[in-house]
Amino acid sequence: MHIREGGTLLGLLRRAAQYIFAGLVVMWLTFWYLSGSPLGMVRFFYTYFVATHFFMDPVAKETLFTGSLKGMMESLGEPHSQYLDRNDFDQIMKQTSATYSGVGIVMGMGPDGLEVVSAIEEQPAAKAGVKTGDRITSINGTSTKSMSLSEASALVRGEAGTTVVLGIARGQETMDISIVREQITLPTVRSKMLTNDIGYIRISQFAEKTGTEFAEAYKELQGKGMKKLVLDLRNNPGGLLTAAQEVGSYILPKGPIVTIKDRSGHTESYDSDGLETPIPLVVLINKGSASASEIIAGAVQDEKVGTIVGTNSYGKGTVQTVVNAFGDEGIKITIAKYHTPNDRVIDGTGIAPDVTVELPSPEGRTGTKGDFVDDTQLAKAIEILQSR
Repeated sequence: MHIREGGTLLGLLRRAAQYIFAGLVVMWLTFWYLSGSPLGMVRFFYTYFVATHFFMDPVAKETLFTGSLKGMMESLGEPHSQYLDRNDFDQIMKQTSATYSGVGIVMGMGPDGLEVVSAIEEQPAAKAGVKTGDRITSINGTSTKSMSLSEASALVRGEAGTTVVLGIARGQETMDISIVREQITLPTVRSKMLTNDIGYIRISQFAEKTGTEFAEAYKELQGKGMKKLVLDLRNNPGGLLTAAQEVGSYILPKGPIVTIKDRSGHTESYDSDGLETPIPLVVLINKGSASASEIIAGAVQDEKVGTIVGTNSYGKGTVQTVVNAFGDEGIKITIAKYHTPNDRVIDGTGIAPDVTVELPSPEGRTGTKGDFVDDTQLAKAIEILQSR
């Protein structure tokens, strides 16, 4: 009986050893596949061992694991693709709903590093003096030189009532700007009549309710006699493609607004419903106009239904999707490039205006609504529409 038990135990041990060995082989092959090297598993666990045993302060395992996921996305070398932890995921969901806590800027990676793509009007950063095009050299005293976009965003965001200090470089001038974070709720559309027949609609970003807000503003101006329109997309960082499509349905004829081509060559088209007969139109853009703003400007230009006035736009012509990962985390990844109706790719180049007009004081703004000082761009738009 004793020998039989010993034989059974030995068999179980042998079987367990076989399973462990098979598991290690599968793990080794998996890491080989993922890393492209037979030493992939050794490199990974050696790095993990060094990080946990030699770093000057203890590090939580979850921090290291999440960092490896973020590093995987950052290694794509594309600043708009990133792994979103719970806080990042929550913030991006709030931004697309136009309600979140922060300072009201959109950041991007420019040729000289981290920069302000857009300082959204009437929001804490713009009120404190931050301008579109400013380079952000530090955040709360920490240099941004080797900082990723996701890391910078995490440092700038925070609870309402707290302060963040941005180191700003503007031309040859450098400064520190203190900004108190606020709970931000953005009405994305505002409108008014400029003359008896020229309406004006300003879109600050394309969020969930922008399409509805634009439709209401458009119909209200029609009731006041609007026969021509100035659409102001300056310093509009973009947002939801579906919102841009809804806006485009009012100012563009029926047909494609933008097409998206992915890595496999699959093409998806977002079309205008042609809800209104196009009226004489001028679209205002500048370097702060990005993404969905450029989609609208590019479609207006290609369809020849309006005149683009201002300065060259930012040049963000890529499509991001947010994939829910596990629980409250997600992955934001660039999946395709935008193509205008005439098949132009605007990523990295932007939209060149039909009529280039610089502002005499591009940094000067006045009033609580962020209106430009001596707005020569708007004046040119009115002049063009009055001649039609």
